[in-house]
Amino acid sequence: MMNYQKYRRNPVVDYPRREWPNKEIEKAPIWCSVDLRDGNQALIDPMVVEEKIEMFQYLIKLGFKEIEVGFPAASQIEFDFLRQLIDRKLIPDDVYVQVLTQCREELIDRTFEAIEGCKKAVVHIYNSTSTLQRDVVFHMDRPQIIDIAVKGTQMVKERAEKFPGEIVLEYSPESFTGTELDFALEICTAVQKTWGATKEKPIIINLPSTVEMNTPNVYADQIEWMNKHFENRESIILSIHPHNDRGTGVASSELALLAGADRVEGTLFGNGERTGNVDILNIAYNMFSQGIDPELEIGHINEIIDIYERCCKIPIHPRHPYAGKLVFTAFSGSHQDAINKGVHAMKERNSQIWQVPYLPIDPADIGREYEPIVRINSQSGKGGVAFIMDTYFGFKLPKAMHEEFANVIQNISEKQGEVSPEQIMDNFRKEYLNQKEPLHFRRLRIEDLSANENAGEFDTRVYVDYTLAGGSIKTFEAVGNGPIDAVQRGLKERFGINIKVLDYEEHALQSGSNSQAAAYIHMLDGESGRVTYGVGVSSNITRASVRAIFSAVNRLELVKGV
Repeated sequence: MMNYQKYRRNPVVDYPRREWPNKEIEKAPIWCSVDLRDGNQALIDPMVVEEKIEMFQYLIKLGFKEIEVGFPAASQIEFDFLRQLIDRKLIPDDVYVQVLTQCREELIDRTFEAIEGCKKAVVHIYNSTSTLQRDVVFHMDRPQIIDIAVKGTQMVKERAEKFPGEIVLEYSPESFTGTELDFALEICTAVQKTWGATKEKPIIINLPSTVEMNTPNVYADQIEWMNKHFENRESIILSIHPHNDRGTGVASSELALLAGADRVEGTLFGNGERTGNVDILNIAYNMFSQGIDPELEIGHINEIIDIYERCCKIPIHPRHPYAGKLVFTAFSGSHQDAINKGVHAMKERNSQIWQVPYLPIDPADIGREYEPIVRINSQSGKGGVAFIMDTYFGFKLPKAMHEEFANVIQNISEKQGEVSPEQIMDNFRKEYLNQKEPLHFRRLRIEDLSANENAGEFDTRVYVDYTLAGGSIKTFEAVGNGPIDAVQRGLKERFGINIKVLDYEEHALQSGSNSQAAAYIHMLDGESGRVTYGVGVSSNITRASVRAIFSAVNRLELVKGV
């Protein structure tokens, strides 16, 4: 048995007046990307300057207006990167670059050296405030920890007053989730007052879930408590910086937004220390799926993946929300059937509102290919195979045919795993369209007898050219009340086979003057009672129908002794 007794529950917030459970997210927050600092420091192989520049420019393209670019006082490469952004005039006028520094004078001086010439910058200072870190790391009491934050704020303020550009202060009580709420409020308020924050020149108070320590509702309670107890709340931009240690970073962020947060710091795809930062894209796409403008240009997820994987050298998990290769696919037969019916229902109703089972958003809206929605393996059902045939190749298989062809594909998938659409089509050709042995239909000539008074009940004569097992071309002639009936009679007279057409369907494969038709014949062998489908394709629907008959006859192996 695992030794669970060595752990203790983290305290929850006694806050019965919470209001966030009754709220809904109504708009996007201020987004701040920390890919180039928090994300980059967590990479096995950190980005070089040119990679950081590529990532920075791409984050701007995505619509980020606040981008944390590094800890320039602690790293020469981050200092050089920031200088290149400024010297090469790569920072748009409406974008704030954010720089992180500890509350130490030499680091703050170096930070201001790094941002010299920058028009807008967020200077982000922090110090750890948690009960545990005060005890085992810093050996300091509350007043001493507050003193660090206040002195750091004073140093930034003195330098900001002389700085020709705009400086916004951000303060983080690092390890906020492990800090007593009254102390977190006390230290944040001390910084707020020292800075002299106003509504016109607000301060960013960032409350990080540096380490996830409890369920998301507890973080939401902490955020709402702080939100309700801040003095001069209008002078504060309330920011969150959630990590993902418990795997609930997205949930924590969304609940924190309900609790009053204005701003979210995170990374693309959740890159970051340990289990990562919160995934900004995940939150943004969640908002999009609820009809909320995420205020980011993220309609091209494959491009985002390409840039991210190239710069970060981290592959996207195939089940990653929205971005994973498999998230818009269905292997389950029941899921495939529901997706198929949902897509067809939308088309039939001409609906402008997306409502498809198992697909919370239209993959095409974020630049994903529509075709891979259904993928076939041994767990797939008949509906999935039919969906592939329709979506990829235009064959609308009769419902009674779904199971027959699905069984063919399932036998393959049980041996090899996933079956590609191309392989499905190859087997469709093999099983139906190319069934030309032993009886190979060649040509057809039809004579209309309807004007002949002696024709009786019959009004069509057919002349069918065929070959048997590669032999010379032969012809049989037959009369019936239509081409299909006449061919059926001719096969009985010529080969002695007793067949019955149970069902017939046809449709156009494509529009235009060069369109082809597909015909499906459901056939019964009168002797054995076996049934099967035959399929024919031609630019002439009658010829397609006759090909379908011959396809079914050959599948039933009704021509013997050849």
